[in-house]
Amino acid sequence: MRDSNADLFDPRTIMDSDCATGSLGPGPVSDSDFAFAFNDSNFSDRVLRIEIIPDLPETKSNGDGCTSIADWARNRKRRREDIKKDSAVDVLVHCEEQILTCSMPDTEDGEGYVNQDEEAVAMIEESPSGDEAAPGNDGLWSMDCSAVLRVKTIHISSPILAAKSPFFYKLFSNGMRESEQRQVTLRIHASEEAALMDLLNFMYSNTLSATTSPALLDVLMAADKFEVASCMRYCSRLLRSMPMSCESALLYLDLPSSVLMADAVQPLTDAAKQFLAARYKDITKFQDEVLNLPLAGVEAVLSSDDLQVPSEDAVYDFVLKWARTHYPKLEDRREVLGLRLGRLIRFPYMTCRKLRKVLTCNDFDPELTSKVVLEALFFKAEPPYRQRSLAADEASTRYHRFVERAYKYRPVKVVEFELPRQQCVVYLDLKREECSLLFPTGRVYSQAFHLGGQGFFLSAHCNMDQQSSFHCFGLFLGMQEKGSVTFAVDYEFAARSKPTEEYVSKYKGNYTFTGGKAVGYRNLFSIPWTAFMADDSLYFIDGVVHLRAELTIRQ
Repeated sequence: MRDSNADLFDPRTIMDSDCATGSLGPGPVSDSDFAFAFNDSNFSDRVLRIEIIPDLPETKSNGDGCTSIADWARNRKRRREDIKKDSAVDVLVHCEEQILTCSMPDTEDGEGYVNQDEEAVAMIEESPSGDEAAPGNDGLWSMDCSAVLRVKTIHISSPILAAKSPFFYKLFSNGMRESEQRQVTLRIHASEEAALMDLLNFMYSNTLSATTSPALLDVLMAADKFEVASCMRYCSRLLRSMPMSCESALLYLDLPSSVLMADAVQPLTDAAKQFLAARYKDITKFQDEVLNLPLAGVEAVLSSDDLQVPSEDAVYDFVLKWARTHYPKLEDRREVLGLRLGRLIRFPYMTCRKLRKVLTCNDFDPELTSKVVLEALFFKAEPPYRQRSLAADEASTRYHRFVERAYKYRPVKVVEFELPRQQCVVYLDLKREECSLLFPTGRVYSQAFHLGGQGFFLSAHCNMDQQSSFHCFGLFLGMQEKGSVTFAVDYEFAARSKPTEEYVSKYKGNYTFTGGKAVGYRNLFSIPWTAFMADDSLYFIDGVVHLRAELTIRQ
């Protein structure tokens, strides 16, 4: 008899049934539809007896009673570390054999389909004649002595359930004789009832009746408990198709630590990360909200290449502020910065002035700061083609240390000289796409750089020429500090030009700065904007215009 059943419970059937036929939209997960056989004795070989017991004290409502994701998270969230506190799945099998026990199917790595903390306990007793045994019958072996609230009886087909679930596959293929009188009893909590019934129906029909996020999450958790990966993926697709909020996104981020088959919900987790990254793209506008996000939420925001921040210095300052707020103990803070958040700071794009401060920051482990600062300095010293190559190599990795974000203040390279006079040479590169966005009255600022203890910046403009007859490209130099400080500077603007692609001087001047003032040239290239942006422009080399400013303190 056992040999004749081998094909029915072939593990390959489980794998095939879990594969979706399409990737667009929630659609059916397989071509098989056995809805006609659900709870029909004519197409069933077993009876599933579901005993519903009271919920645990901390579980107050089910998906149907929750009106929002927040309610669901408060009342139904199951974390991996809490699983041991939950009662095990009680399974009682009735047939004319001796009592035995079986556990959930094992895998080599202990992940994926196996639930190491919850075991299905299979117990067999002689099938009662006449009415069902009362809930309090001593013959009902159970790990939970709670009173049974009610009992549901469902006719089931063991091949259908085994094909969808390793849990049921193990249960039905443990070597026992096939028998029409066999009765399997599951004991669940009241809050799981609706989700389990929907799950059982899904295993036959590949459809769900749940339509709200809380109800779908209940089904997803039940599918994880009974190892129905295809249903988890189906729930994940449905949830991704629904409007997302910050609450739901944070909950979805936490799912991999709340379920045992984390791969099945990974697409939902990825969608949540994308939602948060887009929601808080301009982090400066939502700084207080982002400061209150949990670690997983902050990681999702800071992982984005499209994060709009003034500079990477601002990201560093924000990370420190968040870590000091959420991890007041230095030891804990160093751990989270070293293992998690520090990897999201793109140190190669920080200013040298800020990198010097990193070296003396006590929040980071000294060995880590030395490593990241040295790496950043080596990157800055690389030629542009090598920098682009390093960034491209990281495109498919989790951490993008060498990928430039959408900074509001453009990064610059600075070479400083102390002798014979205090001087600095500043290099600013702008892409064609960035320049096109300046028309008709836009401007873009560089990151700050310093000379003689004073902060300066460059700004590129699209403005009208002196006679206001046409638009043109302008470049200006400004001093940050406001107040009564005066500073006399000689300056020169230059740009690479075809065909030699060498820097050619475009404008020279001198100016005595006071705080907040700027000086420059409205039409740096002495041509209209259309000529500057043309495909045959002399100043775009491989789609980039290369600008240089030399500043020297006047004696």
